[in-house]
Amino acid sequence: MAITVNLRYTGKKGAAQAFAREMISSGTVEKIRAEKGNLRYEYYLPFGEEKSGDDTSETILLIDSWENQQAIDLHHATPMMKTIAELREKYDLHMTIERFVSDDKIPEGDKKFIRR
Repeated sequence: MAITVNLRYTGKKGAAQAFAREMISSGTVEKIRAEKGNLRYEYYLPFGEEKSGDDTSETILLIDSWENQQAIDLHHATPMMKTIAELREKYDLHMTIERFVSDDKIPEGDKKFIRR
């Protein structure tokens, strides 16, 4: 039973993308992916955001998945959390968070909609 967290980082004028790029180029993402219990750590750009003027805001979605809460707690105790917090401040990002617990059971009625 995995725990998946969707974090939406929102910033202005390219800040969210710059944050994700620095997370990747600094090796922080690679270190997080190598942590025990990490199942997924990926950034995505959403489609359809409204853009206007110089005050353009943007969002980056991070899908972060872990084997269990203990793995998340261990991740939160690493020095990487300080790096992440400093980069959030550097790029003046704001966040929203959603947590999901997977059940890994696809109902029979839903299977016909999945193309494999």
